[in-house]
Amino acid sequence: MKRILVAEDNDSNFMLMQYILKKHYELSRAKNGQEAVEKALGENPDLVLMDIKMPLMDGLGATRQIRMQNTELPIIALTANAFDSDRQTALEAGCNDFLSKPVNPALCLQTIEKYI
Repeated sequence: MKRILVAEDNDSNFMLMQYILKKHYELSRAKNGQEAVEKALGENPDLVLMDIKMPLMDGLGATRQIRMQNTELPIIALTANAFDSDRQTALEAGCNDFLSKPVNPALCLQTIEKYI
């Protein structure tokens, strides 16, 4: 089963992602950007769902750090900020794609399937 790292500090948002994904993927969780970098590089997930606003290090900083060592790992930004400028900023930081919150379950699965 493919593994997804969910970088999400909010428990209710993580539970929603668990509900959407648990039948299809094995999940692990990072609660902040620093933990996301460590797990993305140490656990070799097949994809990362990266919340943008997190403590210690935001998702954009975490993505940049991951990209310094791994350019192949698919990273999908998850954010409540759904403006075109936010999408552009996430893509410039190294994210492969962008999903806005609240997450549409069908679109989330469809987006993930494009990369793994």
